[in-house]
Order: sequence, then structure tokens, then C-alpha cells
Amino acid sequence: MITTKNFFSLAISVLVLFATGCEKEEFSFGEFKTPEGLSITTTVEGANTANPDGNGTGRVAIEAKATNASTYRIDYGDGKVEMVPSGKITYKYTTPGTKEYTIIVSAVGTGGLQTVASKKVSVFVRFEIPADIVTFLTNNSSKKWATDNNTDGHFGVGPNDQFSPIWYSATPNSREACAYDDEITFSKDVVGNISINVNNKGESFSIGAATAFYGFSGPDGCYPLNTGGTKVLKFYESTSSSTSAVSRRVDFEVPGNGIVNFGTGGRAYEILSITATQLHVRNIGADGNAWYMKLKAL
Repeated sequence: MITTKNFFSLAISVLVLFATGCEKEEFSFGEFKTPEGLSITTTVEGANTANPDGNGTGRVAIEAKATNASTYRIDYGDGKVEMVPSGKITYKYTTPGTKEYTIIVSAVGTGGLQTVASKKVSVFVRFEIPADIVTFLTNNSSKKWATDNNTDGHFGVGPNDQFSPIWYSATPNSREACAYDDEITFSKDVVGNISINVNNKGESFSIGAATAFYGFSGPDGCYPLNTGGTKVLKFYESTSSSTSAVSRRVDFEVPGNGIVNFGTGGRAYEILSITATQLHVRNIGADGNAWYMKLKAL
């Protein structure tokens, strides 16, 4: 039997416990601090005096530092954004060519307070050449070529809006001897760059419209052109109006005088077709016409 005294004691105890249980817990977030001294360091892979925009891999090491920062939000300037708690990351750009990007970093502190800084970076991304073209052209190491002088159309010319030698197509062994003794070597290095070296045995053939471009004067003929040693080629998607029915839609540009096997005054070559044994290219010459060349593997 519960006495009145005991009943009131029990009721008071229950009320005390209830009141205690209803008290709010208090939390402390500490002092809100804004990140300070935000700095951004970028290192483009392979960048040097000769290649200020990198070696073509597109990779850039990014490091952001700030006091009182708990994480970093990095906008790479190409439409991609991510949170990087450490502030350090190597990012790969993928758009072919040389482009400038503005990297924007937001250093995030307690309570979401932010400090923002930006830095511009110029990056070269090498065009992804189809693997079969690389293999056929270089044998994935080094491969020699020469004018395919036994084949019809090893020299040819036509209008620049067409993709075959409509006006002239050379018959086998019908051109000057200096056009047939060149050795053209295409090589691939460890990072995927493709280079060309032309041993013209002292002379190269040039069309008359281009002799001034090479520092000479005169008609079609053989001239003592300096081919310039080993040169790294630049590859990109074709800029012509060709279709896949007549072309591989891949261009390469030869620095300097642009010589491959004969001179037209042009530096850019469109790969029309390629196999393990034959390369067929198209080039716009100094005269504005489309010139055609066929090479054979040695």
C-alpha cells in the first residue's frame, strides 16, 4: 500500500526526471574561420623551353594551399568541377590542340566560409591518332618509306575541292630521279609523339610554283633543299571537306619547309589511305591546287 507521503515523493521524483530529460543538448561549432593565403601551383607534364605547353599528354599537376581550409573545390575550366580535400591532384585535359584554361579554386573553411583564387594554364593535348595508322606508319617504333614510283598516281594534281588527281596522275617511273631516291623515316617515341626524318640525298623535287618558298627560283625540278633533320609532326582531325569514303580524315603537319617526298609549298598532309605497305596523302600546294603523293614501305 502506497502512503500519501510516499506517493508525493514518487511524483516529485518523476517530475524531476522528466524535467531533466527535456533539457536541450548544447553543441559548439567552434570559431568560424575564413581560409587565408590561398595559392595555386600548376605543373604541365613535359613542359620545357621547346614545349612550353607540355608533351601532349594533357596532364597537369595542381596543388592548392591555404590556412584554415578543410577542403578545396576545383573548377578545371573545361566544364568539370570536383572537391579535393588534400588540394593536390593531377588532372588530364582531353580536348586536342593547345588551349588555355582558367582554373578556379575555392578553399572551404569552417561554416562553409570560402576564399577563391584562379590561375590560367596553357596545355597541349595531342590528337589521338587511330592505332592502326600509328602501327602502319611507324611499326610502333620506326619505319622507312620511299616514293611508290612503280605505281600510277605516285605524283598527281587536281582541284582543291576534289580528292583524286583529276588533272594529272604520273605513270610509273616517269618523274625526275631526285624524287625517287629519298628515304622518309617515321618514328614513334615513348610518349607517343611521331616524328619524320627525310634523307633526300642532297636534292628534292619541287613544283615551280613553290621554288620561291624554298629559297630558289625556277620551274619544276630538283633543288638542293635542306629538309631540316628530325621534326615532330602535329596530327589533328582533317580540316578538308572529305568524307570517310575517300579519306581517313586525319591530317599531319610537317614543321619547317614541310617536305615529305616532294615540295609543293604546303606543310599539311591529309591521309587518304594507309596500309602496312602504302601511304597515300593529299596536300594543298602554294598554287592552291591539291597535290597527291604515294609512298611505299621499305
